[in-house]
Amino acid sequence: MPDQTRKPRVAVVFGGRSGEHGISCVTASGVLAAIDRDAYEVVAIGITRSGAWTLVDDDPARWGLPPGAAGAGDLPEVTADGGVAVALTAGTGVHELVPANPAPGGGEIARVSGVGPVDVVMPLLHGPYGEDGTLQGFLELGDTRYVGSGVLASAAGMDKHTMKTLLAAAGIDVAPWVFVTDRSWRADPGAVAAQVAALGWPVFVKPSRAGSSLGITRVEEPEQLAAAIEAAREHDPRVVVEAAVAGREVECGVLGELDGGASASVPGEVVVAPGRAFYDFEAKYLDAGGASLVCPAELAEEVTQRVRAGALAVFDAIGCEGLARVDAFVTGDGRVVVNEVNTMPGFTPSSMYPRMWAASGVDYPALVDRLLRLALARPVGLR
Repeated sequence: MPDQTRKPRVAVVFGGRSGEHGISCVTASGVLAAIDRDAYEVVAIGITRSGAWTLVDDDPARWGLPPGAAGAGDLPEVTADGGVAVALTAGTGVHELVPANPAPGGGEIARVSGVGPVDVVMPLLHGPYGEDGTLQGFLELGDTRYVGSGVLASAAGMDKHTMKTLLAAAGIDVAPWVFVTDRSWRADPGAVAAQVAALGWPVFVKPSRAGSSLGITRVEEPEQLAAAIEAAREHDPRVVVEAAVAGREVECGVLGELDGGASASVPGEVVVAPGRAFYDFEAKYLDAGGASLVCPAELAEEVTQRVRAGALAVFDAIGCEGLARVDAFVTGDGRVVVNEVNTMPGFTPSSMYPRMWAASGVDYPALVDRLLRLALARPVGLR
């Protein structure tokens, strides 16, 4: 546990090497604005697209979505310019930020603003190299406490094929899918196409390990399949092709409790604007009219309870901790079909996860505080 004579020191880590770098920065903007600076000391660490850790400005305005942003290129970006390169020590029981390139000669490391002990890490990275268990494994090596799921749940939640396999094994309803490996696609694309055709049309082609709808294509007919698979392979050689599910797109947040349990929020609904094939990257983040988020979702009470119970079942099935957002479809006949689980969901004040919890009685600052307290309270090592 942190030194009780001082405020716990929180390292907010964001940016990263994935295609969701900019969205991670926007998430960090919301969290940096919400953390109670009277209760916590905060240090902001931006990870550049090349993977360098850098002490950066902790002003939320620096990392917010610029007014009028219309494309991914308008999103904020972490660069090494003017920042202090740092590293997090990985020795058991020692959690400190140190300069990554200390002066030669073996002398005492010069202290700079922001360098020092770290009590808990809030990893606000989305996608590979952050949300997928890689950063979590690094933090585990040094017994460093952190917010969110551990290595296995993070990795399983990031990989759609693994996630769907685990959920199906737990008896949770998921859409039928075909898993396309790099080897199977290169060896016999015709056989892959035949497997996909058996799902029926349309289908959704997705990188298995990516988020924010990057690389996803809705495919209406067989002639479009190869190009869609190649587009997904630009993000990940592992590809998932899913049968389309006709239904309302709903989401539900899960939040850990300090007593070891977990609770599910009221569900929200994503209503995609006419003319859009699905809830893609632009609709999620850049086009204010691309989709509307209805929270709470207007569902029958019995359906609401099944969505919430299903979200908790997903949380337990892959071993999540702290938080998760479970996305599902509610079909016309009342089925709840799970689409995916996000172990580090979008966390801007306007994102669905904090909005669902606000509608459930937990506002944004209280949500951030709960997650930090959960992380500070949990034991280190195997659990």
